[in-house]
Amino acid sequence: MTKINQLELKKAQLNQWIRKQAEKMGFDLVGIVPADPPKLIDRYREWLNLGYAGEMEYLHRHFPLKQDPKNLLPEVKSVISLGLNYYTVEPDAVRKLDPTRGQISRYAWGEDYHDVIRKRLKRLVKKIEKRLKRETKSRVFVDSGPILERDYAQTAGLGWIGKNTNLINWQKGSWYFLAEILISLDLGADVLPARGSCGSCTLCIEACPTDAIVAPNQVDARSCISYLTVELKEAIPMDLRPGLGNLIFGCDICQEVCPWNTKSQPTSVKEFQPRKGNLLPKLADLIGITQNEFSQKFKGSPIKRTKRRGLLRNVVVAMGNSKDPSMVEPLQSAILDVEPLVRQHAAWALGQIATPLAETILKKKLQNEKNIEVIIEIESALQIIESENIKD
Repeated sequence: MTKINQLELKKAQLNQWIRKQAEKMGFDLVGIVPADPPKLIDRYREWLNLGYAGEMEYLHRHFPLKQDPKNLLPEVKSVISLGLNYYTVEPDAVRKLDPTRGQISRYAWGEDYHDVIRKRLKRLVKKIEKRLKRETKSRVFVDSGPILERDYAQTAGLGWIGKNTNLINWQKGSWYFLAEILISLDLGADVLPARGSCGSCTLCIEACPTDAIVAPNQVDARSCISYLTVELKEAIPMDLRPGLGNLIFGCDICQEVCPWNTKSQPTSVKEFQPRKGNLLPKLADLIGITQNEFSQKFKGSPIKRTKRRGLLRNVVVAMGNSKDPSMVEPLQSAILDVEPLVRQHAAWALGQIATPLAETILKKKLQNEKNIEVIIEIESALQIIESENIKD
């Protein structure tokens, strides 16, 4: 056997060993590819240029870093791409029909996945170094790093990027967190043969309440409920609010309707099991939560990303969408909130419910409100109620 063949054999053996170690740690998907520039960088550039990133300015700032993994780690030679299942079965799905309860995306039911996965990635790097009896140069990323993770996962054969832009695995669906290890080892490539496709299916496109999937494989974040409830820090556009329904953090609709997810199996990761209060919480119970209570309740949870003002903004929108008169009383508290953003959306919500009490609350608040955005929302809500009264 030549030296070249021996070297390739050692690469293949190490590659397979890494895969087995990752699987022992609970990773469901593992693939290794050379650290080449991402294949979809031009498509990503076009997506940014179309303005589909909305107010996520950091995506524009990070674009130069995403063009080549060597911009993140000059010594990198391989990318280890991994997927960890987070699918958790909802124990009482019928409650989703109750509009007075809020829906939270599955990925945020449990502990913050960034922390959970990052620890596993660092452990895997340590295992690799122990086997080789030397240190390596490496960096680990979990969703928040400037790397086109779905690009590398697709290249590694972990699945294909579906029409809803999620990575879909033909055997296991799309309920996966993706992560990467950039490492200074030439591991060659151990790519699984790619299988499956979306074919002619358009269920995700049709199911999106805000029509955010503007074309196959292309999402306009500015209309996406996940963006609106998590990334957007200011007011949710009025015309998009009805589409949120009772979704108060993230959205799973395009994954829930995906036929490939009928194969999904529940995760074995205990940290992803629902925290108390995160599964279909009563909307009224979240109104009045103080900053200190918010910080304590959502410590170590992805939900903390919205901050208190963002979560309550989402909650009062869901209250308005419920059209339930029982929501007027908690909204009376919300329209007095210290945050103008919350008061603004509470005014809209009262206009959607449009009871005599809602009208009284709005008129009273209009007398002493100083914030111009809130005043505009109150006046708009009163106009809606007036038009409803004329119809009656």
